[in-house]
Amino acid sequence: MPSRNFTATRRVLVTVLIASILVPLLCVAGYGYFDYQRRIADAVNVVDRLTRVAQEHALKIVDLNNEIETRILDLLGDSDDVKIRVDEGRMHSRLNAIASDYPQLAAISVFGRNGDLLASSRFFPAPQISVAGREDFGAARASAPKPYFSLPLSGKVMRSDVFTTNMARITKEGEFLGVVSIALRRQYFADFYRDLTNNDSALLVGLYRQDGNILARLPAITANSNPASPTPFTTALARAIRAGRLDMISTVDGVERILSFRRVGDYPLYVASGYATPSIVKEWRSHFAVLASLSLVPCVGLWSLILFSLRQLRTEQAAWERWRNEWIKRESAEASSRQLRRMGALGNLVASVAHDFNNLLMVVSANMELATRKNCTNVHREVAAVKRATIGAEGLARRLMSVARKQPLKLEHLDLPAWLPSATSIIQTALTEKIEFRLQVAPDTWHVEVDVTELESAIMNIAVNARDAMPDGGIFSVQCRNISITRPEKALPVGEYVMIALSDNGHGMSPSAKQHAFEPLFTTKAQGAGTGLGLAQVIATCEQSGGTAKLESEPGEGTTLLLYLPRYSGMEVTEEPPLPGPVPAATLPSDHVLIVEDNEEVAAGLCAVLEVLGCTSRHERTADEALDVLVSGAVFDFILSDVQMPGKMSGIDLAEKVRSMWPAQKFALMTGYADEIERAKLGGTVILAKPFNIDELRALLGTGGTIVA
Repeated sequence: MPSRNFTATRRVLVTVLIASILVPLLCVAGYGYFDYQRRIADAVNVVDRLTRVAQEHALKIVDLNNEIETRILDLLGDSDDVKIRVDEGRMHSRLNAIASDYPQLAAISVFGRNGDLLASSRFFPAPQISVAGREDFGAARASAPKPYFSLPLSGKVMRSDVFTTNMARITKEGEFLGVVSIALRRQYFADFYRDLTNNDSALLVGLYRQDGNILARLPAITANSNPASPTPFTTALARAIRAGRLDMISTVDGVERILSFRRVGDYPLYVASGYATPSIVKEWRSHFAVLASLSLVPCVGLWSLILFSLRQLRTEQAAWERWRNEWIKRESAEASSRQLRRMGALGNLVASVAHDFNNLLMVVSANMELATRKNCTNVHREVAAVKRATIGAEGLARRLMSVARKQPLKLEHLDLPAWLPSATSIIQTALTEKIEFRLQVAPDTWHVEVDVTELESAIMNIAVNARDAMPDGGIFSVQCRNISITRPEKALPVGEYVMIALSDNGHGMSPSAKQHAFEPLFTTKAQGAGTGLGLAQVIATCEQSGGTAKLESEPGEGTTLLLYLPRYSGMEVTEEPPLPGPVPAATLPSDHVLIVEDNEEVAAGLCAVLEVLGCTSRHERTADEALDVLVSGAVFDFILSDVQMPGKMSGIDLAEKVRSMWPAQKFALMTGYADEIERAKLGGTVILAKPFNIDELRALLGTGGTIVA
């Protein structure tokens, strides 16, 4: 039988499936990791580039402011507050001309030593405003001659959102004369940063004082949103680090960013650019999801193919298992068929021999009966011996026919609780004195329908086997109990049965012997000690009665034969009706009988017996010849025909022809085959089972052919 390793194939497919999951997963995960790192690196490059551009821009603006303030200081010289007020008109024109040239400038103001507004590029005449109490005025005076950058302002002078660069006016002697203040529009920086970032909400660009306060920022914040507590960024600015990069969560808006910062020249200003990490992650996730989806399509196809292959493999394995089981069953069936053919051929041979032997026995039995009735002198002892031998030969032929399942059974209604105790003496004769016999039959054991003679022979065969299995003695027991089969079992359909268990505690049987125990001619006994027909006759009897037999045996544990007989389903009677006694010859009518039999000697014996019974007879060798005689007009009181004969028709065919053409004609069949008896019974024909004696024939003729023998 070809082998197929489904486990190895399944293992390969599962390995490929796991690899097809892990490899793309690792590749996609690796790509995702490196893509994320690349995006972080790109973000770092972006913020570094933005910071450099913003630094150059801020430095340009601050340098320009410093130059303008220097020019205004030169213009004012050492003028005091009174002189500046007197020359306010000319100063306004000059300041306005300078401020109008630069869009980032909101206003240029000149404050006196007491903080009073002396001149402005926006107003003429200057309103009465004092900034003496403002923080940037005092800080500018304190930081002279360096410029001071104020916090964002929205005051009464500028009237817009600005921050200022302030430079103190100091004489050569160090006397403070006032402050020149240039207001820078914060919106100018926001617009520049918006163009620089292409209005990307993920990017941040801002201008900061060295103390960390925000001068300008995109995205914009309220004036009070400066960091209230030190952060890594403000700490780095306080330490005057010229450039750096940080990953931090902003305390202003709570967004995590990659932050790059640079100092604006030598001024106490810094520019910083940031890239929001959540935006990087969001973009990375979107890209990764698309990539994973695109990668998933071929993977799903591959996984589906592998899963389909596994499913097909499972289906193929199931089909292969069924095929293997069928192959095994076929091999077993072929082996069983060969065995059955051998057993069938053997059975047919045995049955054929037994049938011919029965015919010869009928000749011997009939002639012995005739010799007895004719009062042969001085040979009574010899005739009796021949009769006893004939009875023994009939028993042997019966056993052969039973093993071949050709023996016609005479089924009878049997009451086991009454019959088994009466058969105890017969069973004990097959056992030795060393063996203890035990019988246990429940009073409520059901009645059965069985051939009593065959059942008795089966029990005797089992008892003999038990005796041989216990040469040193033991126990042989017979138990009966009722059982109901609710599920079909092998050779035992659903129904009610009586189980007869016959057990011994002998040496038991080996598994191989138990397997062949019911086969005809199989024996474990020494050569010449057994025929091998015992257990074959047992199971044949049970199966022909509608039941079966089972064997339970273990080496050293004894053997138990279980006989299953179907429960009798008819009316139970308490007494058997008396059998009719033999009909005296004088009371028999002088019938004219047609004998149809191919065996000349059997026919001659029957004719001689009929002559003794006072009947005339005619013999025809085949059914075809007998039908021709009947069609020609011959009339007979009774027709007795064999079943198997040469020619076109059998005895059963002849019976059916006669029944259809002459319904009133009395007819009976005689045969030695059980299957022929069943067919004949279906047609309602009276049957005699071979071998039969002269009393059975007398009873048949005496009742006009209405009794089945």
